Amino acid sequence: MKAWIRGNAQGLGLLIAVITLWEFMAGYVVKNPLILPRFSAVIFSIYMLRHLLIEDIAISLLHFGIGLSTAFLVALPLAIGMGWFQKIFRMVDPIIEILRPIPPLAWIPIAMVWFHLTHYAAGFIIFIGAFFPILIDSYTGFRNVPKVLVETGKVLGCINARKLIKYVAFPYALPFIATGTRVGMGVGWMCVVAAEMFGVSESGLGYRLFQKFYFLHQMDYVVAYMLVLGLVALCLDRLFRSLVEERLFKWKKGIVK
Repeated sequence: MKAWIRGNAQGLGLLIAVITLWEFMAGYVVKNPLILPRFSAVIFSIYMLRHLLIEDIAISLLHFGIGLSTAFLVALPLAIGMGWFQKIFRMVDPIIEILRPIPPLAWIPIAMVWFHLTHYAAGFIIFIGAFFPILIDSYTGFRNVPKVLVETGKVLGCINARKLIKYVAFPYALPFIATGTRVGMGVGWMCVVAAEMFGVSESGLGYRLFQKFYFLHQMDYVVAYMLVLGLVALCLDRLFRSLVEERLFKWKKGIVK
């Protein structure tokens, strides 16, 4: 614990400074909790809402899990096909480039018609947000496999496309897949809040933030939910980095440092 504190002393110092400035500005400069509530009031709100927060976090994570897992399972095989086979790329790329610029929020009416106000409707919006970052980064990895690696694989016995993908292209593309997944997680989590706020679901952090507290002008509760959203996203990102970067990509540590 002491070693961790020493290693993160600068970050902790900056965090404490920001919290102190927030408390001072809210209490002695702004002096209006409807505009900027005190940090202490926000923390108290989190404590008062702790049971409700646990339920809302669980629901939002369910939506997030549905959307992200589906996006990964669809995007990865498509990325392999687009990156490795020119015919598939030519067929699919125009469709992808038409759909990719459409904002995830534009899909909300379709989600409500197709899935009604269910968890799957919110999951569909997260799917749209996470799908394209995973697809584009993963496709780039498979597309950019160096020719020398392909030729070396053929010399060593990878004589067909399946073996080349399994033993050459996939290991090379793993860092690209991980990057795309991490970016997709970030976009997907933002879509969780947007989907719930716009009524695709009748529960979750975003729904509670917008429907229950914003209209009641309880800004300490609003900021409390905003902080929880950020903390959950931070935990998800750190968990992903711990599992992928520190375990799966141990061989890259020297480069990262």
